Amino acid sequence: MAPALEAVGLGRKYRGGWALRDCDFTVPAGRICGVVGPNGAGKSTLLSLAARQLTATEGELRVFGEPADTPGQRARVAYVTQDKPLYPGLTVAETLRMGRELNPAWDEDAAQAVVDQGELRPRARIGSLSGGQRTRVSLALALGKVPDLLLLDEPMADLDPLARNQLMGSLMSAAAERGTTIVLSSHILPELDGVIDHLLLVQRGRIRLAGDLEEILDGHLLLAGPAEGAELPDGLVIERRAAGRRATALVRTGEPPAGPWEATRPGLEDLLLGYLRAPADPAPGTAPANAAHEKHEKAEASA
Repeated sequence: MAPALEAVGLGRKYRGGWALRDCDFTVPAGRICGVVGPNGAGKSTLLSLAARQLTATEGELRVFGEPADTPGQRARVAYVTQDKPLYPGLTVAETLRMGRELNPAWDEDAAQAVVDQGELRPRARIGSLSGGQRTRVSLALALGKVPDLLLLDEPMADLDPLARNQLMGSLMSAAAERGTTIVLSSHILPELDGVIDHLLLVQRGRIRLAGDLEEILDGHLLLAGPAEGAELPDGLVIERRAAGRRATALVRTGEPPAGPWEATRPGLEDLLLGYLRAPADPAPGTAPANAAHEKHEKAEASA
């Protein structure tokens, strides 16, 4: 089966500079892939390219083996953006009916289940709903579409813990029962643990880590030892921190190095925080990650 997403030399440039550049990665079909990175790293741009809301400036992004702009691909992809654009004057029931009429493969039960979990009134206008309630409606539309590829940009950011748990369960069920490929970006690192099985770490416009999560974790160690007198090869160290007489280090290796180190396999949060705290060189010409660039990135993606 062709990969759900396959990027070769992918780049996207805005007026302020490159948001993504020289990106190469593959997301196999049927996986739950987490896209992680700081604000302005290019996560929203990446998802918008996959959803065909943006076009690449350079390189190529294929969706199930075909260029992202291939006719018919849009029907296979559902995308929930951070802004959750819905028609404020429509009711919840009217919004779901619109989804049913626009999507021939509509799954009414799946969509209605997401809405019912939140106890949303069918006659409630979208404009009167809270941010979390609008998120529910957006996810109901996405799951009702029965997509082969579901793209979610910070889907849980405005949900309470119970709603997050419920909706994450709905996503896991879709992946298990239908083989849906799910690609979601998130700042809530603990919520990805135990959910994702594939990882893309985006930092300063480039892909720093990409691949099967278990293989990535197996290729790293979390070390603890004395702050002085314990040396590590520079090429292995992702991050090293000292607190008093003790030091910890995240290293890229599957074998414990020589020396007075206690080695453990890192968890997902240990791995990601180690990379995010460590300096990363930007791809050539990549614009710096800042609030203005992030705002422009989101505005152009939703245009």
